Amino acid sequence: MFTLPETRFDLAGDEYIYAEISREMGLASNFKALAITNELRKRNIPGLIDICPANASYLVRFNPEIISSQDLLDYLIEIDITKSNVAELNLSTRIVEIPTWYDDPITRSYSERFASRHQHPGQSDFDFAMACNGFADKAAFIQAHSSTPYFITMVGYIPGTSWEFPLGATNEEILQAPKYLSPRSKTPNRAIGLGGAFNAIYPVDSPGSYQLIGMSAVPVYDKERRYPELRDYVLAKPGDIWRHRPIDEAEYWQIVADVEKGTYAYRTRDVEFSPKEYLLRGKAYIALLMEGF
Repeated sequence: MFTLPETRFDLAGDEYIYAEISREMGLASNFKALAITNELRKRNIPGLIDICPANASYLVRFNPEIISSQDLLDYLIEIDITKSNVAELNLSTRIVEIPTWYDDPITRSYSERFASRHQHPGQSDFDFAMACNGFADKAAFIQAHSSTPYFITMVGYIPGTSWEFPLGATNEEILQAPKYLSPRSKTPNRAIGLGGAFNAIYPVDSPGSYQLIGMSAVPVYDKERRYPELRDYVLAKPGDIWRHRPIDEAEYWQIVADVEKGTYAYRTRDVEFSPKEYLLRGKAYIALLMEGF
Protein backbone atom coordinates (compact mmCIF):
# COMPACT_ATOMS: atom_id res chain seq x y z
CA MET A 1 0.00 0.00 0.00
CA PHE A 2 2.80 2.40 0.86
CA THR A 3 5.71 1.37 -1.44
CA LEU A 4 5.51 2.61 -5.01
CA PRO A 5 6.95 0.85 -8.08
CA GLU A 6 10.30 1.82 -9.56
CA THR A 7 10.36 5.16 -11.34
CA ARG A 8 11.14 5.25 -15.06
CA PHE A 9 13.69 7.85 -16.18
CA ASP A 10 14.06 9.15 -19.75
CA LEU A 11 16.34 11.74 -21.32
CA ALA A 12 14.42 14.42 -23.21
CA GLY A 13 16.93 16.13 -25.45
CA ASP A 14 20.24 17.36 -24.05
CA GLU A 15 18.88 19.36 -21.11
CA TYR A 16 15.95 17.45 -19.60
CA ILE A 17 15.26 14.28 -17.63
CA TYR A 18 11.68 13.08 -17.33
CA ALA A 19 10.76 10.84 -14.39
CA GLU A 20 7.55 8.82 -14.63
CA ILE A 21 6.42 7.55 -11.22
CA SER A 22 3.15 6.10 -12.48
CA ARG A 23 1.15 5.95 -15.70
CA GLU A 24 -2.02 6.84 -13.77
CA MET A 25 -2.84 9.80 -11.55
CA GLY A 26 -2.93 8.81 -7.89
CA LEU A 27 -2.33 10.83 -4.76
CA ALA A 28 0.35 8.40 -3.53
CA SER A 29 2.34 9.00 -6.75
CA ASN A 30 1.81 12.74 -6.43
CA PHE A 31 3.02 12.72 -2.81
CA LYS A 32 6.23 11.05 -4.00
CA ALA A 33 6.70 13.52 -6.88
CA LEU A 34 6.36 16.44 -4.46
CA ALA A 35 8.70 14.87 -1.87
CA ILE A 36 11.40 14.26 -4.50
CA THR A 37 11.19 17.69 -6.08
CA ASN A 38 11.21 19.36 -2.65
CA GLU A 39 14.36 17.42 -1.78
CA LEU A 40 15.98 18.42 -5.08
CA ARG A 41 15.39 22.09 -4.29
CA LYS A 42 16.94 21.68 -0.84
CA ARG A 43 20.12 20.15 -2.28
CA ASN A 44 20.76 23.10 -4.60
CA ILE A 45 22.61 20.89 -7.10
CA PRO A 46 24.97 22.89 -9.38
CA GLY A 47 23.72 22.92 -12.96
CA LEU A 48 20.11 22.12 -12.08
CA ILE A 49 18.05 24.86 -13.74
CA ASP A 50 14.39 24.01 -13.19
CA ILE A 51 12.26 21.44 -11.36
CA CYS A 52 8.65 20.83 -12.42
CA PRO A 53 6.48 18.35 -10.47
CA ALA A 54 3.35 16.97 -12.15
CA ASN A 55 0.50 14.67 -11.16
CA ALA A 56 2.44 11.41 -11.28
CA SER A 57 5.80 12.49 -12.69
CA TYR A 58 8.31 15.32 -12.75
CA LEU A 59 10.67 17.01 -15.18
CA VAL A 60 14.06 18.55 -14.46
CA ARG A 61 16.10 20.84 -16.69
CA PHE A 62 19.87 21.00 -16.31
CA ASN A 63 22.93 22.60 -17.87
CA PRO A 64 25.00 19.76 -19.39
CA GLU A 65 28.12 21.93 -19.31
CA ILE A 66 27.91 21.98 -15.50
CA ILE A 67 26.49 18.56 -14.65
CA SER A 68 26.28 15.49 -16.88
CA SER A 69 23.02 13.67 -17.42
CA GLN A 70 24.50 10.55 -15.77
CA ASP A 71 25.63 12.40 -12.66
CA LEU A 72 22.20 14.05 -12.33
CA LEU A 73 20.50 10.71 -12.91
CA ASP A 74 22.55 9.23 -10.08
CA TYR A 75 21.21 11.96 -7.77
CA LEU A 76 17.64 11.30 -8.92
CA ILE A 77 17.85 7.54 -8.44
CA GLU A 78 19.32 7.95 -4.96
CA ILE A 79 16.57 10.37 -3.92
CA ASP A 80 13.92 8.21 -5.57
CA ILE A 81 14.90 5.22 -3.42
CA THR A 82 14.59 7.25 -0.22
CA LYS A 83 11.15 8.60 -1.18
CA SER A 84 9.52 5.40 -2.46
CA ASN A 85 7.93 4.48 0.88
CA VAL A 86 4.98 6.86 1.18
CA ALA A 87 4.60 5.96 4.86
CA GLU A 88 7.86 7.77 5.57
CA LEU A 89 6.96 10.99 3.74
CA ASN A 90 5.79 14.23 5.35
CA LEU A 91 4.93 17.44 3.55
CA SER A 92 5.13 20.94 5.02
CA THR A 93 2.29 22.78 3.33
CA ARG A 94 -0.54 25.24 3.95
CA ILE A 95 -4.30 25.52 3.74
CA VAL A 96 -5.60 28.38 1.57
CA GLU A 97 -9.14 29.74 1.53
CA ILE A 98 -10.68 30.62 -1.85
CA PRO A 99 -13.82 32.82 -1.45
CA THR A 100 -16.12 31.46 -4.15
CA TRP A 101 -19.26 32.94 -5.71
CA TYR A 102 -21.07 29.89 -7.09
CA ASP A 103 -23.50 29.91 -10.02
CA ASP A 104 -22.74 33.56 -10.77
CA PRO A 105 -24.02 35.58 -13.74
CA ILE A 106 -20.49 36.04 -15.12
CA THR A 107 -19.86 32.35 -15.79
CA ARG A 108 -23.51 31.82 -16.74
CA SER A 109 -23.06 34.40 -19.51
CA TYR A 110 -20.11 32.40 -20.85
CA SER A 111 -22.27 29.25 -20.80
CA GLU A 112 -24.74 31.06 -23.04
CA ARG A 113 -22.05 32.56 -25.26
CA PHE A 114 -20.46 29.17 -26.01
CA ALA A 115 -23.59 27.01 -25.85
CA SER A 116 -22.94 25.57 -29.32
CA ARG A 117 -19.76 23.91 -28.02
CA HIS A 118 -21.49 22.29 -25.05
CA GLN A 119 -23.01 18.83 -24.58
CA HIS A 120 -26.30 20.38 -23.49
CA PRO A 121 -26.71 23.86 -25.05
CA GLY A 122 -29.83 24.54 -23.03
CA GLN A 123 -28.09 24.17 -19.66
CA SER A 124 -25.58 26.40 -17.91
CA ASP A 125 -22.28 24.77 -17.00
CA PHE A 126 -23.30 24.87 -13.33
CA ASP A 127 -26.62 23.11 -13.97
CA PHE A 128 -24.87 20.56 -16.18
CA ALA A 129 -22.27 19.83 -13.46
CA MET A 130 -25.09 19.40 -10.94
CA ALA A 131 -26.89 16.95 -13.20
CA CYS A 132 -23.71 14.98 -13.93
CA ASN A 133 -23.35 14.34 -10.21
CA GLY A 134 -26.99 13.57 -9.46
CA PHE A 135 -27.87 16.86 -7.74
CA ALA A 136 -31.20 18.59 -8.18
CA ASP A 137 -30.65 21.09 -5.37
CA LYS A 138 -28.22 23.97 -5.88
CA ALA A 139 -27.45 24.40 -2.17
CA ALA A 140 -26.63 20.69 -1.80
CA PHE A 141 -24.21 20.81 -4.73
CA ILE A 142 -22.48 23.89 -3.33
CA GLN A 143 -22.23 22.21 0.07
CA ALA A 144 -20.69 19.11 -1.48
CA HIS A 145 -18.14 21.13 -3.44
CA SER A 146 -17.19 23.60 -0.70
CA SER A 147 -16.96 21.00 2.10
CA THR A 148 -14.28 19.06 0.21
CA PRO A 149 -10.68 20.32 0.51
CA TYR A 150 -8.61 20.12 -2.67
CA PHE A 151 -4.94 19.16 -2.99
CA ILE A 152 -2.82 21.11 -5.50
CA THR A 153 -1.15 18.32 -7.43
CA MET A 154 0.64 20.53 -9.97
CA VAL A 155 0.88 24.04 -11.41
CA GLY A 156 1.24 24.65 -15.11
CA TYR A 157 -0.28 24.88 -18.59
CA ILE A 158 -1.31 28.56 -18.58
CA PRO A 159 0.99 30.33 -16.03
CA GLY A 160 -0.69 30.19 -12.65
CA THR A 161 -3.11 27.36 -13.41
CA SER A 162 -3.38 25.01 -10.44
CA TRP A 163 -4.86 21.52 -10.57
CA GLU A 164 -7.07 20.77 -7.56
CA PHE A 165 -7.80 17.13 -6.71
CA PRO A 166 -10.39 16.28 -4.01
CA LEU A 167 -9.10 15.06 -0.63
CA GLY A 168 -10.92 12.60 1.59
CA ALA A 169 -13.84 11.94 -0.74
CA THR A 170 -14.80 8.41 -1.75
CA ASN A 171 -15.05 7.60 -5.44
CA GLU A 172 -18.83 8.00 -5.18
CA GLU A 173 -18.47 11.42 -3.54
CA ILE A 174 -15.96 12.94 -5.99
CA LEU A 175 -17.62 15.60 -8.14
CA GLN A 176 -16.83 15.08 -11.81
CA ALA A 177 -17.87 16.53 -15.16
CA PRO A 178 -16.72 16.07 -18.76
CA LYS A 179 -15.05 18.92 -20.59
CA TYR A 180 -16.71 20.90 -23.36
CA LEU A 181 -17.07 19.11 -26.71
CA SER A 182 -14.99 21.94 -28.21
CA PRO A 183 -13.04 24.45 -26.07
CA ARG A 184 -14.26 27.99 -25.50
CA SER A 185 -12.13 30.63 -27.18
CA LYS A 186 -12.32 32.68 -23.98
CA THR A 187 -12.79 32.04 -20.26
CA PRO A 188 -12.92 34.88 -17.71
CA ASN A 189 -10.06 35.47 -15.30
CA ARG A 190 -10.74 33.79 -11.89
CA ALA A 191 -13.46 31.48 -13.24
CA ILE A 192 -13.57 28.12 -11.46
CA GLY A 193 -13.88 25.11 -13.74
CA LEU A 194 -14.59 21.42 -13.17
CA GLY A 195 -13.10 18.91 -15.63
CA GLY A 196 -13.02 15.22 -14.82
CA ALA A 197 -12.29 15.08 -11.08
CA PHE A 198 -10.08 18.20 -11.18
CA ASN A 199 -10.91 21.82 -10.40
CA ALA A 200 -8.95 24.69 -11.92
CA ILE A 201 -9.13 28.46 -11.44
CA TYR A 202 -8.36 30.25 -14.69
CA PRO A 203 -5.54 32.70 -13.86
CA VAL A 204 -6.13 35.00 -16.85
CA ASP A 205 -8.66 35.41 -19.66
CA SER A 206 -7.91 32.38 -21.83
CA PRO A 207 -9.37 29.51 -23.85
CA GLY A 208 -10.71 26.60 -21.81
CA SER A 209 -12.97 23.58 -21.74
CA TYR A 210 -13.78 22.93 -18.06
CA GLN A 211 -17.38 23.36 -16.88
CA LEU A 212 -17.62 26.76 -15.16
CA ILE A 213 -19.27 26.60 -11.72
CA GLY A 214 -18.28 29.90 -10.09
CA MET A 215 -15.84 32.76 -9.65
CA SER A 216 -12.94 33.19 -7.23
CA ALA A 217 -13.01 36.61 -5.56
CA VAL A 218 -9.22 36.55 -5.23
CA PRO A 219 -6.60 36.44 -7.99
CA VAL A 220 -4.39 33.36 -8.34
CA TYR A 221 -1.83 35.03 -10.64
CA ASP A 222 -0.43 38.54 -10.93
CA LYS A 223 2.37 39.39 -13.36
CA GLU A 224 3.00 42.66 -11.50
CA ARG A 225 3.35 40.92 -8.09
CA ARG A 226 1.29 43.58 -6.32
CA TYR A 227 0.22 41.37 -3.43
CA PRO A 228 2.43 39.62 -0.83
CA GLU A 229 0.78 36.25 -1.53
CA LEU A 230 1.64 36.63 -5.22
CA ARG A 231 5.24 37.76 -4.87
CA ASP A 232 6.20 34.66 -6.89
CA TYR A 233 3.50 35.62 -9.44
CA VAL A 234 1.40 32.52 -8.64
CA LEU A 235 -0.73 31.81 -5.57
CA ALA A 236 -0.65 28.02 -5.81
CA LYS A 237 2.21 25.86 -4.64
CA PRO A 238 2.18 22.11 -5.34
CA GLY A 239 1.06 20.45 -2.11
CA ASP A 240 -1.25 23.31 -1.05
CA ILE A 241 -4.66 22.37 0.32
CA TRP A 242 -7.38 24.73 -0.94
CA ARG A 243 -10.87 25.13 0.46
CA HIS A 244 -13.61 26.98 -1.41
CA ARG A 245 -15.76 29.13 0.92
CA PRO A 246 -19.17 30.05 -0.52
CA ILE A 247 -19.89 33.79 -0.66
CA ASP A 248 -22.71 35.90 -2.08
CA GLU A 249 -22.57 38.64 -4.71
CA ALA A 250 -22.11 41.48 -2.20
CA GLU A 251 -19.14 39.80 -0.50
CA TYR A 252 -17.63 38.90 -3.86
CA TRP A 253 -17.50 42.52 -5.01
CA GLN A 254 -16.31 43.69 -1.58
CA ILE A 255 -13.37 41.28 -1.68
CA VAL A 256 -12.58 42.28 -5.28
CA ALA A 257 -12.49 45.92 -4.16
CA ASP A 258 -10.34 45.11 -1.12
CA VAL A 259 -7.89 43.21 -3.31
CA GLU A 260 -7.58 46.18 -5.65
CA LYS A 261 -6.97 48.52 -2.68
CA GLY A 262 -4.36 46.15 -1.26
CA THR A 263 -6.26 45.70 2.01
CA TYR A 264 -7.36 42.11 1.53
CA ALA A 265 -5.43 39.40 3.42
CA TYR A 266 -5.54 35.86 2.08
CA ARG A 267 -6.58 33.42 4.78
CA THR A 268 -3.98 30.65 5.11
CA ARG A 269 -2.63 28.24 7.70
CA ASP A 270 0.63 26.28 7.71
CA VAL A 271 0.23 22.56 8.36
CA GLU A 272 2.22 19.33 8.32
CA PHE A 273 0.59 16.81 6.01
CA SER A 274 1.17 13.08 6.55
CA PRO A 275 0.55 10.96 3.42
CA LYS A 276 0.60 7.84 5.60
CA GLU A 277 -2.17 9.13 7.86
CA TYR A 278 -4.15 10.25 4.84
CA LEU A 279 -3.90 6.87 3.11
CA LEU A 280 -4.81 5.08 6.34
CA ARG A 281 -7.59 7.31 7.65
CA GLY A 282 -8.82 9.28 4.66
CA LYS A 283 -11.73 11.58 5.46
CA ALA A 284 -11.20 11.36 9.24
CA TYR A 285 -7.62 12.59 8.90
CA ILE A 286 -8.63 15.45 6.59
CA ALA A 287 -11.38 16.53 9.00
CA LEU A 288 -8.82 16.70 11.81
CA LEU A 289 -6.35 18.61 9.63
CA MET A 290 -9.00 21.13 8.61
CA GLU A 291 -10.49 21.57 12.08
CA GLY A 292 -11.05 25.24 12.93
CA PHE A 293 -10.28 26.50 9.42
